[in-house]
Amino acid sequence: MKRYLLKRLLRTLLAAWGIVSIIFLLSRTLSVPQQLQSLSDNSGLSTPSAAEQQAAERQLIHRLGLDLPLFYITLEESVATRHWRWHGAANQYHVWFSSLMRGDLGHSYRDDSPVLETIGNALRYTLPLTLVAAVVAIGLAIQVSTWLAKPGRGRRTVLTTIYALDAVPLFVVASALLLLFANPDALLLFPAYGLGSQSSDESSLSALADFAYHLVLPVVSLVMVSLPGLVVQLEAALQHERGTDYATTARAKGLSEAQVIWRHTFRNALLPTLTLITEFLPSLVAGAVIVEMIFALPGMGLLLAEAAATRDYPVLMGGVVLTTLVRLAAQLLTDWLYVQADPRIRLQA
Repeated sequence: MKRYLLKRLLRTLLAAWGIVSIIFLLSRTLSVPQQLQSLSDNSGLSTPSAAEQQAAERQLIHRLGLDLPLFYITLEESVATRHWRWHGAANQYHVWFSSLMRGDLGHSYRDDSPVLETIGNALRYTLPLTLVAAVVAIGLAIQVSTWLAKPGRGRRTVLTTIYALDAVPLFVVASALLLLFANPDALLLFPAYGLGSQSSDESSLSALADFAYHLVLPVVSLVMVSLPGLVVQLEAALQHERGTDYATTARAKGLSEAQVIWRHTFRNALLPTLTLITEFLPSLVAGAVIVEMIFALPGMGLLLAEAAATRDYPVLMGGVVLTTLVRLAAQLLTDWLYVQADPRIRLQA
């Protein structure tokens, strides 16, 4: 098992290195020309001389490290020959990657604040939203799927409702909940936006309750969109396992249908569903971006929207790095859960 997980970990690290290297090239392609253009536009207000403009550009290029070679080795051309030159650690990629390993993602173009600090402040609101939605969606999916796996009335009606809900986009669900339950002309049961009054006079318990109260509709929106895929996959796997020989033998021993499901079929049916975690967790993060924009929550959604509108490329690149790491971590988590759920994988490692 350790050998299997170690191989998967090495593959994950290699994939992460490749993706962040591509992000480095994109940052040099997109953000650097934008900064030079911004410098030219801002300096145009005071009409500096050509010498002052060139001095400001040289200062910016030196601050960004653009006066260094791009990579460890470069191909240089002379009058008659072409040769490779080794630059060692004095190159743009080494400086950028070393800063990334220290958690330094650069500074925002808007307010010059550290990107990691800016993203961290936004994650204080996005993480509770996504984690609560994930726990609720997985818990409900297990309960609904096991109920649908049992013969009985109402099964077809529930499945039809789930299939219909699976076809509705997230922004439609969130907007409908907002208009129905946070509308003075309909049902004003929940707040329409924000995360509370943030009053300093409130106790910590009251502030937590107010925070949870404002998260009800955003969490319900994410759960309603995430639930159908999980239920359909798990219910189909349970139906398949119900027809196996070992399930028939368990019924012949006198076990009830619920006992057959929970003691025998559920663990095997869970294996195909584990692959959905790879898509489920990153999709929750992406869905949280939409939900936060609709409900005006100061999380990653609002941050990335403002960064895209103002061309704040360091913040956008930081968001891409975060999403990449979440997806790779979800894949690694899926591999670990597979090993725990199916002992045969340990033998195949």
